[in-house]
Amino acid sequence: MMKRNQHVVLKRSKWAVKDTTRTEPTAFFATQSEAIKFAETEAKKYSSDTKIHGRDGKIRAGNSYGNDPCPPKDSK
Repeated sequence: MMKRNQHVVLKRSKWAVKDTTRTEPTAFFATQSEAIKFAETEAKKYSSDTKIHGRDGKIRAGNSYGNDPCPPKDSK
């Protein structure tokens, strides 16, 4: 089964959340921060990752909410 990673991308002058298993964005938002909150909720629901893209389309941030095959080695 494919992971349902959530990408936050700029599309049609709005911030969109795109699930990697779908062809069309799940939702559109006026601000990137609103889109990120929605993407994080969806990623937690599906134990997947978020990928936050900048205006240039390059991934600038992300987080994992599932089984991370390479977890951080530091202990807090």
